[in-house]
Amino acid sequence: MDFTIPNTRQLSDETLAALRLRAVRACRMGLSQTTIADALGVARETVSRWWNAYRRGGLEALPGDRTGRPTGSGRHLDDEQARHLQDLIDHHTPETLGIAAPLWTRRAVRDLIHRECHFWMPVRTVGAYLARWGYTPKRPRRHARAQDADEVREWLQSTYPEIESRAAREGADIHWGDETGLTGNDHPGRGYARRGQTPELPVSGDRARLNVLSTVTNDGELHFQVYAAMMNAALFLGFLERLVATAARKVFLIVDPLPAHVAAAVQDWVFEHQEQIELFTLPVKTPELNPVEYLNNDLKGNVYAAGLPKDRQEMRTKLEEFMQHLADLPGRIMSYFRHPMTQYAAAGVT
Repeated sequence: MDFTIPNTRQLSDETLAALRLRAVRACRMGLSQTTIADALGVARETVSRWWNAYRRGGLEALPGDRTGRPTGSGRHLDDEQARHLQDLIDHHTPETLGIAAPLWTRRAVRDLIHRECHFWMPVRTVGAYLARWGYTPKRPRRHARAQDADEVREWLQSTYPEIESRAAREGADIHWGDETGLTGNDHPGRGYARRGQTPELPVSGDRARLNVLSTVTNDGELHFQVYAAMMNAALFLGFLERLVATAARKVFLIVDPLPAHVAAAVQDWVFEHQEQIELFTLPVKTPELNPVEYLNNDLKGNVYAAGLPKDRQEMRTKLEEFMQHLADLPGRIMSYFRHPMTQYAAAGVT
């Protein structure tokens, strides 16, 4: 079985000293320098240099220094420059530093190096530096520019912990709600094809759209409704009525501040049924803080995995079957609370 012998630069001084002694002993036994070099994993020239030194002055003459280029020599950036650049990348966005890029890419870091160190580094070399520094490319988290950072901080540090505390005291379940929509032609996946060719996806000419309103809890409970009309206060109220009718305990429902969610008619109904339900709204433009958004992503990525629907009825059938399937998988629903942006709402988090 093939295996890789470690580079001698990775070996300790003690190990290298032992290799020199073994090489000298093998030479004295009459083995060829090529055979010895292959066995020890060093160059034949290295064995020759060790043997010649021994012949001239004995064991005391064996070289004790390391040959080859010292680690770090030949690099474009010294340690101080590297630390400075990493600090900028860790604590700033490209935009705040005047770099024309939305994220730290190899090209953006190349531009940063030019600005800070006054030379152009090849993009490929930038990638090698980033890998050496421990950076890897990742899909970014998204948040709306209109977010109020103070409001988000207040939600995470004060508002939601109070909701959670009240729910525990009052024996209520926290539900997270949201809507999403699909058409019969939604298919985010990719398909393989020969180089230079593009896979074809037969789609329906029907532009019908269906929507799903759903709620999830961090112990894996799911409620949903499929509907075709635009969301409004009346439709939302109908969903709330069915939700409280089937809920075993009081409902604390958290939704985004969509007009239909905060309409006067909704507020009045919730006030009249405050023993059964209370309504809370997330900060503006913060979908990433809502665990049900990750259900929406799951839905859009998988509902048509077996094929696109031919018409509206098949579309509704596929949608309802997928949602009912999810309802029977509490562990999968609970996974929506394991995303870094929603872990604050997971079960057992204090």
